[in-house]
Amino acid sequence: MSRFRYSAPITVRFRDCDPMGHVNNAVYLTYLEVARFAYWNDVAGGRWFGDVGFIVARAEIDYKASAVTGDTIQVHLGITSFGRTSFVFEYELLDQNGRTLATAKTVQVMYDYWLNKAVAMLDDFKRESSEYEGLT
Repeated sequence: MSRFRYSAPITVRFRDCDPMGHVNNAVYLTYLEVARFAYWNDVAGGRWFGDVGFIVARAEIDYKASAVTGDTIQVHLGITSFGRTSFVFEYELLDQNGRTLATAKTVQVMYDYWLNKAVAMLDDFKRESSEYEGLT
């Protein structure tokens, strides 16, 4: 059981695995990205695409157990805090038996690609995400 409301399923593909037969550590960053994109579409309705961009400024992963080809991973995630220009996602990656494979955290910075600089958090995004996450 996860503390997060949202989760995205990912099936481990053969290409995700290294010669030792388990998911390569770098592939977990892709799993986090897939889950963030699903969250953005499902929770935020994808509405802010084009209005706002964000970049991943920091990523931390703690590996707990191995996953192999064919496993189904549930990536549980949620926004846990907001800054002036940033927000934090935390993640729990569980296998089909509920075993924790990894925990992670990413810091996203709101970013204007035309101006090439960080920008203030969108009030609507912060309000709606906070309500969904129960942060209000």
